[in-house]
Amino acid sequence: MRQLLAATIFLAAGLHPAFAAEGTLVLYTSQPNTDAQQTADAFMAKNPGIKVEWVRDGTPKIMAKLRAEIEAGNPQPDVLLISDVVTMEGLKKEGRLLPFKDADTKGIDSALVDKDGTYFSTKLITTGIVYNTKAPFVPTSWGDLTKPEAKNLVSMPSPLTSGAAMIHTVTLTGNLPQGWDYYAELARNGAQASGGNGDVLKAVSGGDKLFGMIVDYMPIREKAKGSPVEFVFPKEGVSAVTEPVAILSTAKNPDAAKAFVDFLLSEEGQKVAVKQGYIPARADAGLPAGYPDRTAIRVLNYDAAAALANDTANKEKFSEVMGQ
Repeated sequence: MRQLLAATIFLAAGLHPAFAAEGTLVLYTSQPNTDAQQTADAFMAKNPGIKVEWVRDGTPKIMAKLRAEIEAGNPQPDVLLISDVVTMEGLKKEGRLLPFKDADTKGIDSALVDKDGTYFSTKLITTGIVYNTKAPFVPTSWGDLTKPEAKNLVSMPSPLTSGAAMIHTVTLTGNLPQGWDYYAELARNGAQASGGNGDVLKAVSGGDKLFGMIVDYMPIREKAKGSPVEFVFPKEGVSAVTEPVAILSTAKNPDAAKAFVDFLLSEEGQKVAVKQGYIPARADAGLPAGYPDRTAIRVLNYDAAAALANDTANKEKFSEVMGQ
């Protein structure tokens, strides 16, 4: 009788009963290992009744693992925390995501939340310009990478192998007046597209290249360590990977999964992202050292559903324009 009364009180107050957020939570994530452990530890400290078991790999490999499990009829994760919304859009279209309409999205721009409540952006990892301090000029615009002074000195990750790079390519071609002609100009100027963001950082910090397109946190962190690099948020704006979180429709512990989503979106959870060196989705959670005020960071529009539908065509167009 007492247990029934307690449960009734919890439900009347709009709260989950204590037993609802217990047990094991299986997380599949593309976060770096250190970040994944910090995220899990912070959540478990707040929810001592839940044990997080996480699996980490790049988004393509995480998805290959999940696809194999789905094919076998036994998907393991309760929650996905991966790099991009395009992948989430694909899963949503297949009915693989559990809507969470009651998620606490206070303080988060509605543009960062799926309108159907199936996935939620947790941070902004933008792509801008990195340059070596020995570069002949300080870039302020995407157009600067096509200048004669930058000829054969530009490195960028390939969208054929990097999801973030594909999002960046689609964002720029969809927002810059030149569209795909911008990439044609880069190609004529000798820009090299290969590998991932880490390869770009290595090339620019080492002086093999003097300019690059790259995710923000890498050069900002390396500059703090003494590397001869600077990062610029171009005046036209930047693309952003938002590391969305979602609950699988096959989740074995949906209540713990909902608690995890709410934690990531809370001010406390968002401050974990700040400590890790990322721009949080919530404006009231602050910013890491080395970043300008949020008002100086213009995030360009990006249609994830359209990007998903046109993914193959975009990759083919990139290969054609860049001669790859």
